[in-house]
Amino acid sequence: MFAVVRTGGKQYRVAEGDKIAVEKLAGDAGETITLGDVLLAGEGADMADASKVTVSAEIIAQAKSEKVTVFKKRRRHNYRRKNGHRQQMTLLRIVGVGEGKKAAAKKAAPKKEEAPKKEAATEAKNAPAKKAETKKAPAKKAAAKKEATAKKPVAKKAAPKKAAATKKSADKSADKK
Repeated sequence: MFAVVRTGGKQYRVAEGDKIAVEKLAGDAGETITLGDVLLAGEGADMADASKVTVSAEIIAQAKSEKVTVFKKRRRHNYRRKNGHRQQMTLLRIVGVGEGKKAAAKKAAPKKEEAPKKEAATEAKNAPAKKAETKKAPAKKAAAKKEATAKKPVAKKAAPKKAAATKKSADKSADKK
């Protein structure tokens, strides 16, 4: 049986035993993951209901792809920039393509539930620190207001320069006549 799955913005045609390189996925080598976004599934000319098909894969390794050289140049402007980039990728071995493998889906669900619990615990730890910060903030604002009111400089009005300039131009025009 084969399936067409979407991961990392790309589509891959996979069958049991295939090895593919995809955009980086979370997990360590040896872990089994479920690719849930199945677009098409079938065997030979027969097509199966893609919503019922699951694809399970084992992570072989986390690696980097080949280097891509980025070169920019603007002619006649002495502008040259050379950069390189190696994209993170995950090597997968397709373990199974089949219908109704709910066991793999159940294993993935508890992992998602554990993450919010950890986040809630860290938020609970950070909450007392936030309260302490809010108590200190009004004291700082009050001190800043006192300093601002005590150090206000008296503004002096500058003499109008335009009037002086017009007098000079008037004197010059009188001298010419």
